[in-house]
This record gives sequence, structure tokens and C-alpha cells, in this order.
Amino acid sequence: MIDQSQVKEHMEVVCSGGGHVGRVDHMDGNRIKLAKNDANAGGQHHYLPLSAVAGVEGGKLKLNVDGHKARQMMQSDQGMQR
Repeated sequence: MIDQSQVKEHMEVVCSGGGHVGRVDHMDGNRIKLAKNDANAGGQHHYLPLSAVAGVEGGKLKLNVDGHKARQMMQSDQGMQR
């Protein structure tokens, strides 16, 4: 698992295939809080578990799941799955 100190504000988050998932707002415990002003966010913060991160590649946070699975894993501010 990645060390959460490697997760930086405004980093682009990409799925295992390289597609855009979101941008990091900040760490919230062991979850990554994604920025709500990103085009994919729908005006809400969403969260991904740190365990979904494969590593940092080219300044981007790369997930160990594809885009479909990443969307399934996301939780919104209300704690409801997206």
C-alpha cells in the first residue's frame, strides 16, 4: 500500500487504465477526499480508500482498479455510494 504522505493536494487521480477519475482535495483519515469542483464530481466530495491506490506515476495518483470499479468504490459526502 502507498504511504499517505505521497498523496498531495490537487494530484490527478487516474484509474488503472489511465483514465481521469478526479483530483485530490486532501487525505481524510485513510481515505482520499476528491475535489468537488472536478468535472466528474457532480458538485460533491467523493472518497476513495487509500487501499485502492497502486502508487504515484508521473505525478499522478494511479489506482489499482479500472474506472468502473473506481466509480463503484466512491462514496459521497452523505456516505452513499455513487
